[in-house]
Amino acid sequence: MERIVNGVLKFQREVYPNSKALFRELSMSQAPAALFIGCADSRVVPEMLTQQGPGDLFVVRNAGNIVPPYGPEPGGVTASIEYAVSVLGVPDVVICGHSGCGAMTALMNGRDKLENLPAVAKWLHYADNARKVLEENPSLPPEKQLDALVHKNVLAQLANLLTHPVVAKAVQAKQVRVHGWVYEIGTGAVSTYDAQTSQFVPLSSAPFASATPQESVR
Repeated sequence: MERIVNGVLKFQREVYPNSKALFRELSMSQAPAALFIGCADSRVVPEMLTQQGPGDLFVVRNAGNIVPPYGPEPGGVTASIEYAVSVLGVPDVVICGHSGCGAMTALMNGRDKLENLPAVAKWLHYADNARKVLEENPSLPPEKQLDALVHKNVLAQLANLLTHPVVAKAVQAKQVRVHGWVYEIGTGAVSTYDAQTSQFVPLSSAPFASATPQESVR
């Protein structure tokens, strides 16, 4: 905790004074460029990965970068999506998975083994569809299983995202573009799902690829 407090004091002492105008502007309003839905894993820092600053991203983070499908009792993820799309008018939504994901490791090993973590087990129910990739590929080497699950989970969460009426409507009207990313922590590589080819490709080769079957635009 001492390092965290010292960080705040350093921010107040060194960072804020050099960006007073920016923070005054941000105190009045926000206009983020994208809604970024990522994992709560401490190794994944959206602003560092994307090299964005205060006010640039509207970030939602949770175990497994999960988006529960739309339902009658909305939770925090649903409320955040609704606000970002309807009020802030973000033009892009990114769902980002990552290598070595603990939530996907738990899902791979089976939710029935999480008896001591009942909330986690229930939460991972929203990613059960992703586990089909393991059932459909029983000969997949153990070292490849987690990677396959991480990628499949991004697709599962993209499907869940599109059940949200506000997102589906905005995508249909071409007001919002949806993107699915996977970040490799050890190498810094990022792949993006391209609906045109139905596969993940390096972000550098298809930087504006859409994860929905529509024209990819900048």
